Amino acid sequence: MDKKLIAERFAKAATTYTQEACVQHQIAERMTALLSEHIATPLQKVVEFGCGTGNLSRMIYSQYQPDELLLNDLCSKMGDRCTDLFEKGVDFVEGDAEQIEFPNNRDLIASCSTLQWFESPDKFFKKCKRELSDEGYLAFSTFGKQNMEEIRRTTNQGLSYLSLDELCQSLAADFDILHADEQIIEQYFDEPKQVLRHLKATGVTGISNPRWTPRILMQFCEQYGELFTYPQGVRLTYHPIYIIAKKKKS
Repeated sequence: MDKKLIAERFAKAATTYTQEACVQHQIAERMTALLSEHIATPLQKVVEFGCGTGNLSRMIYSQYQPDELLLNDLCSKMGDRCTDLFEKGVDFVEGDAEQIEFPNNRDLIASCSTLQWFESPDKFFKKCKRELSDEGYLAFSTFGKQNMEEIRRTTNQGLSYLSLDELCQSLAADFDILHADEQIIEQYFDEPKQVLRHLKATGVTGISNPRWTPRILMQFCEQYGELFTYPQGVRLTYHPIYIIAKKKKS
């Protein structure tokens, strides 16, 4: 993973992400509902990694009113989109969540739509175990193998996604799985160029730095349109995975 490139792409999308990232907002709403369903106890000390523009952050703050809420993102400009929360005492730390240390004894470590960018989820889960309290929870959404399959088939590029089973197996040694499921969400556009504009506006183009010549763009649009045009329009698939886990007792 080129974390510098990822941060740059999300920085450019900081002002357009909230408006364009409708699916990510929908995912955050579902994650909040699942948290409410599975975690009834008060959550006083919470960390959210990959907070972005604060979709999940605001929902967690509203639902649990934690004494301490620490937001983290790889991109510093995302902090600029969460200033309303800072006025309420919420803190922000910039950095790579795989590398920086969060405070210990957290009641909840949460995230939406971030883990797919990590180099080693296995190691990160071990890190979360150390930073959680004895009764702490890890709750996150990420994306599965069918995510943006249209882009992969058209460009031969894409992230290496883990399956739901693989994620659960990775967590099994240190966490009890309270909830695990997945969805397929299809979004439709008028033309392939709109798909590219959507991806750019949400910052999710950070895996490579291709040179889009007019010829390459034309070929992309032709192939994408031929493969993925339906009566509803041109399709883009999202494959969210939701997991809520509780740290196993020592």
